[in-house]
Amino acid sequence: MPPRTVVIGVDSSTQSTKAAVTDTETGELLAVGRAPHVVTGEGGARETDPEVWWLALCDAVAAGLKESGLSPSAVVGIAVAGQQHGLVTLDRAGRPLRPSLLWNDTRSAPQAAALVAELGGPEAWTARTGTVPVASMTATKWRWLRENDPANAEATAAVRLPHDFLTERLAGVAATDPGDASGTCWYSTATGAYDPDLLERLGLDVSMLPEVAATGGTRIGSLTESAAEALGLPAGIAVAAGTGDNMSAAVGLGLGGAGLLDHPVLSLGTSGTVFAASRTRPASTALSGFAGADGTYLPLACTLNCTLAVDKVAALLGLHRDDATPGGEAVLLPYLDGERTPDLPTSSGLLTGLRHDTTPQQLLGAAYEGAAFTVLRALDELLLACGLDPADPEVAGRPLRLIGGGAQGRTWVETVRRLSGRPLIVPGSGELVALGAAALAASAAGGGDPVAIATRWNEKSEDAELPPVERDTETWERVGTVLDKASEPLLGG
Repeated sequence: MPPRTVVIGVDSSTQSTKAAVTDTETGELLAVGRAPHVVTGEGGARETDPEVWWLALCDAVAAGLKESGLSPSAVVGIAVAGQQHGLVTLDRAGRPLRPSLLWNDTRSAPQAAALVAELGGPEAWTARTGTVPVASMTATKWRWLRENDPANAEATAAVRLPHDFLTERLAGVAATDPGDASGTCWYSTATGAYDPDLLERLGLDVSMLPEVAATGGTRIGSLTESAAEALGLPAGIAVAAGTGDNMSAAVGLGLGGAGLLDHPVLSLGTSGTVFAASRTRPASTALSGFAGADGTYLPLACTLNCTLAVDKVAALLGLHRDDATPGGEAVLLPYLDGERTPDLPTSSGLLTGLRHDTTPQQLLGAAYEGAAFTVLRALDELLLACGLDPADPEVAGRPLRLIGGGAQGRTWVETVRRLSGRPLIVPGSGELVALGAAALAASAAGGGDPVAIATRWNEKSEDAELPPVERDTETWERVGTVLDKASEPLLGG
């Protein structure tokens, strides 16, 4: 029997790094090493020193290898999936000039509005990049930096996304993939390349950006001697281009050209996202029309306030996160960090509908309902972007795959089930972002199409399948009415 070989899939998220040591043949998750990040900033600011990510990656890989009990010589490839949109600025030596502006940093909202107006409105951006700039997007952060920190902007020799930065540390090659690049708003999903007119408008030279590999599973180089020493891995193993976290989760689920197409996914994490892999190029101003990691498209809607916002409400009420009941008449929109979908970057939380008999448990339930409603309302728009009719019974009956940390929470699952009225599938494969990255690493190491690899791995996964329940249209309509009526006067829209 040949010796076991493994790949390492890295999930570098907002709060931590996870390194999944994965059997290349079976997809068995042998170990997961973890290391935390530090996020700083007050008000709309959210920043992290990119060196924190590199140190966390080293620590997580070491912890994963130790837990697996395997020799480093068993590792044949590595890939990074990272939080999207963050702006990393490097000097000529490849060192970060300042902390990275993260995806949930909302200070660039004025720059986003200006960019939308300059190009002629939302439709013009959708036609070019697939996505309308909001404060989350990298292009808006670069313009904010030029206007508010011109010295560091002028000193910038290279611009990277978080996963690009880490991949370059691994292989010594400046590379990205279409998926993560499509979240910058300077990459065109219409042409599959950087948009020269947009770069000129932003004051960016293409030489400052990484080369775009064909897919996230493309081998862009080999692990350098210095990186190998820092990680305790063999030099020369395959390094994949990697991708963004949402694209990697899609790969981990087997969504893409060699797997499931047009099947919606709801991810409950720091952010809430709904997405699907499709061969149809999305053209909706209400969605982010991203590229997938495998050559498909990944239409996606993202909210800023999901599990952390609800946990904050639970803490304020002195309740455990699952000590919740349906909200009754109360409506709580937990927009504690501003909001991206809908585009309300200066908003704060809103509570209405209080009565004498409203309980703390109902208030917490209302926070769950507000967060879940916000991301679920984008589901119909997502299906339309995939060329599907949401009213078609076959489409309406397609299960919603529920992933992310919230998918392990009883109240999250039941709230989504009640508000969506759809059957749910909670995949048995854990750590889907890291698993997707592992499939990209296996692809780079010569294993073939990454979605096909993940699909094969998932054949042994034990998924939880939950039948639909009657949709709670009363709560749905109540929350929607409050959001629509409050957006402009109370939420800063």
